[in-house]
Amino acid sequence: MKQKDINIKNRRATFDYEIVETFTAGIVLTGTEIKSIRSGHASLVDTFCYVTAQNEVWVKNMNIATYFYGSYNNHEARRDRKLLLNKKEIAKLAKNGRDAGYTIVPLRLFINDRGLAKLVIGIARGKKEYDKRQSIKEREDKRNLARMMHK
Repeated sequence: MKQKDINIKNRRATFDYEIVETFTAGIVLTGTEIKSIRSGHASLVDTFCYVTAQNEVWVKNMNIATYFYGSYNNHEARRDRKLLLNKKEIAKLAKNGRDAGYTIVPLRLFINDRGLAKLVIGIARGKKEYDKRQSIKEREDKRNLARMMHK
């Protein structure tokens, strides 16, 4: 698998949340973590972000599998990882993260052109049950339309 092909998505996030705004953040990783991501062994299921009192953004519960060839240097799979954003972006995240009904959700993990791991995070508002039904209906309509086109 090439580095450019690494594109790990959080599909559940777009189903459960309405994304208001997105940001691209760098991640502070150890050597075995980046190697594991480059081999495609990471997951964004049940992850979320939070802003600390020191104005730092952290991603919690992100699973990066332990690296197969890592020895005693191997990392912990579900540790908290610091995200790298500028002050304006952190201020915006902190402001919207405090609002009721809003949360900060990781959407996509990828390797950029320079070989660095990046995480796309979004300020999200939780969907109600009827909004989810609407999303399912739209997805099924698209699928049916695509089937009709191919016939």
